[in-house]
Amino acid sequence: MRKLSLLWPLLALLAVACARNRVDVDRLVDNYAVVTIPAPDLTGITDNGKEVLRLYRKAADEVDNIYWRQNFGESEPFLNSLKKPSERLYAEINYGPWDRIDGKPFLPGYGRRPAGARFYPEDMTKNDFFAFDNPDKSSPYTLIVREGGALKTVWYHDAYAESIAKIEEYLSRAADVTIKESVRNYLLKMIEGLKTDDYYDSYQAWLEMNDSKMDLVIGPNEPVDDALYGTKASYGAYVLLKNLQRTEELNALSARMPEFQKMLPGDPANLTFVPGHESDIFSCDVLYCGGYPNAGYKVIGINFPYDAKVQKELGTRTIIFDNIIREKFNRTVHPVGAYLLEDVYQPHVDASAFYWLIVFREIAKGLGVKETINGKGTVAEALGTEALALEKAKSNVLGALLCAQEAEAYHISSLFQKEDVLTTFVTNTIRSTRFGAADPTGIANIVVYNYLLESKAIVWNPSGRYSIDYDKTWQALETLGAKILDIQAHGDIEAAREGLARYAVAGPESQSDKRVLERAGIPVDIRFDYE
Repeated sequence: MRKLSLLWPLLALLAVACARNRVDVDRLVDNYAVVTIPAPDLTGITDNGKEVLRLYRKAADEVDNIYWRQNFGESEPFLNSLKKPSERLYAEINYGPWDRIDGKPFLPGYGRRPAGARFYPEDMTKNDFFAFDNPDKSSPYTLIVREGGALKTVWYHDAYAESIAKIEEYLSRAADVTIKESVRNYLLKMIEGLKTDDYYDSYQAWLEMNDSKMDLVIGPNEPVDDALYGTKASYGAYVLLKNLQRTEELNALSARMPEFQKMLPGDPANLTFVPGHESDIFSCDVLYCGGYPNAGYKVIGINFPYDAKVQKELGTRTIIFDNIIREKFNRTVHPVGAYLLEDVYQPHVDASAFYWLIVFREIAKGLGVKETINGKGTVAEALGTEALALEKAKSNVLGALLCAQEAEAYHISSLFQKEDVLTTFVTNTIRSTRFGAADPTGIANIVVYNYLLESKAIVWNPSGRYSIDYDKTWQALETLGAKILDIQAHGDIEAAREGLARYAVAGPESQSDKRVLERAGIPVDIRFDYE
């Protein structure tokens, strides 16, 4: 009996320890507010156009299947094994058992998310990689696998052949149905790109396709999930409907891209890049998305193509997601300002300022430095896994500067002031630190937040609320923007690593903010539900 009496306390302690380690998945699901994407108003869209949209959505679903395999593996057996609805839902949000906010597993039986996702063998060492003599190993469009113990590359079009064949079929049928020649040309070029993993011609055709009310962005575009070498592109798809009136207003900015390039801070010797002549800006509503755009927190604008050569020779397209921006502001940005800013600053958290901040952030992605000035190749090649986080931080900072400058010069039709821009930017940066440091987007926001805090541009008060010094915020943005551009221009990977090690760590202030916002029930971000 004595042995049993000693055993019960031990079992009780073990039960308490297990309970503490158990992840509250129901709470994690609540971090993502449900946003219903309504059936679109297709007034003025022909029956052919409606069929094209249906086929775009089918293609996006197949992209989703590829992305599951890139991030985790086959989805169906994994999801069917999860009996608790909240666990299945959170796995669908994150495309696997790992929380995209902190990279940790929320299901038992899994270790941390592999840094190389499913792009590389998990047992591949850096020595293995560098000794692997294959010119295709660093292509954005190859997997590295083991065959008989040896490493080999497999092109995406071979690795995902079954899904890609289905996507090609949907795009081919859409090309047959569409009445727009530019759309047909783009779809046929994209089919060839998917077959060969050579996307230059499809990028060109996409940039030339500017007379359609609908848009499809599809394919492996950004290296968002490769935390090992920062090269492998993840599959994604956006099905979009253009806002013609607002697009006309935004496109007036396209011709000013070279001017915006000259407005950037820092050494002019770093800023020799000239944006391509085919750059344009679209305002769209997101109708549907698949793959990485649907994983975790949602992006609110894109600037593609990501390829530096294409950006230089052809330009970029900036697409602003109107409906997602509106939902994010109402559900996350504005409430964060109400809880975490001192009262005097709260009236400056402005919906129009937020919209234009996103516009200029996406414009800034097509500006700055694309090639190093000292022969180290592209910025992505020189900075490797550090490149994307720095690029995102750069775009956040320079976008805010450009937006504030344009507001001060009354070049924007909406009525808001520089103070509105800076306050809204600070608020969005504070709330975006909740994304964590598991991927480049979260890292970039933490870096900017910590730099603002260190520069006394923002002050965390004993009340748990922030004060903003507008002059210091402006100066901090100029200084940080110039520093990042200099690192990129010189391909200074040591400086990049040092800067990220110093600033990409969530401190006590942001941890306190997180607790306050969790108690208040303010979601971290949104998730989509489609009618």
